[in-house]
Amino acid sequence: MRHELHAALELPGQPPRYASEFGHLLKSALATHPRTLALDEAQWLQSGQLEYVRYLWDDPYTQLAVIFVGGEGCHHALRKEPILSSRIYIWQHFTRLTPDEVLQTIPLYHPIWADADPDDITYADSRAAPRRATSATGPA
Repeated sequence: MRHELHAALELPGQPPRYASEFGHLLKSALATHPRTLALDEAQWLQSGQLEYVRYLWDDPYTQLAVIFVGGEGCHHALRKEPILSSRIYIWQHFTRLTPDEVLQTIPLYHPIWADADPDDITYADSRAAPRRATSATGPA
């Protein structure tokens, strides 16, 4: 996770070799201006990864908002980490759009879809979006 954050923050040079040095570098970078860290498929994050996110967020100088997004099991995975879970301000459950809502919303979502044939939108939705509800969880 440290290496992914190093790359995402576009920090110069090679990543530090030692965890304490790495933590200092990341917290310093996260203190320069507000950032949002969105973690998708959060139900697959391991306990140590969740704890590291909490460690970065808890620093009084970082200006970090964290959004955990995940599918089935996300809520349970995050609730298993009481130190992290107690810091989550908003738990929000999102359900999938109905087929009619997809046809209304997707043309407004991006100009590439504005003039798309409704059959193409329905086809893309059926192939790209499984028919189960997902949930998003995160601190604000």
